[in-house]
Amino acid sequence: MSKTAPPLPTGKNLLAGKTVLVTAAAGTGIGYWAARRCAEEGATVMISDLHERRLDEAAEKLEKLTGQRPATALCNVTDEAQVQALAQAAIRRLGAVDVLINNAGLGGYAPLVEMSDEAWSKVLDVTLTGTMRVTRAVLPHMLERGQGAIVNNASVLAWRAQEGQSHYAAAKAGVMAFTRCVAMEAAASGVRINAVSPSIAMHEFLSKVTPAGLLEELTSREAFGRAAEPFEVANVMVFLASDYASYMTGEVVAVSSQHP
Repeated sequence: MSKTAPPLPTGKNLLAGKTVLVTAAAGTGIGYWAARRCAEEGATVMISDLHERRLDEAAEKLEKLTGQRPATALCNVTDEAQVQALAQAAIRRLGAVDVLINNAGLGGYAPLVEMSDEAWSKVLDVTLTGTMRVTRAVLPHMLERGQGAIVNNASVLAWRAQEGQSHYAAAKAGVMAFTRCVAMEAAASGVRINAVSPSIAMHEFLSKVTPAGLLEELTSREAFGRAAEPFEVANVMVFLASDYASYMTGEVVAVSSQHP
């Protein structure tokens, strides 16, 4: 069995004419690739992050690759004022927000008996409450327009047990439940809200928050014998954002080669 990732698919204009806002899009992870794949599928993109230098670098890289420089905005999703400013800036600069991709999240390894209240609260504030804040800020705009799609980033750890991940798993389980409930509130207005649930998507920053040897162990459990490439998760986000997923809302789609 080949452990080589497939080639990056060419764009099919799945998001032609749409505008997309992506949070936590700096760096090399799922957020960056979500922004890139959306642009490659014809969307006009705006990216946000709290790391100014990395955000500018991501915008420059996207401009070179796609010929379109995305609008950028600094935003810490734990700050309500910054989130509201981001929503208004996106509406102003994009004209309207057709798609919101909530990618911001925070992980880390911490056994519960060693975990402080601060560590627990920080992970939940970024990962779960941050998703809520950005959704709450953008959703009224979509409801008023009677259209829109929101894609949240959950995790298979909301289904699977893994030591040292109780805070992150609880936050991602919350993202799943939040997605399902708010989807029911938005459906009557024509707004769809779904989530992806990746197992393991390899990028350079992941190793910084993962104990030695754990990534290799988790990768060995995957049916394909490799971790997902971030673009493979982003591809599913693009599908959920597109009109091809028009009858899907409140769903959580596992992007994984291992059953829960």
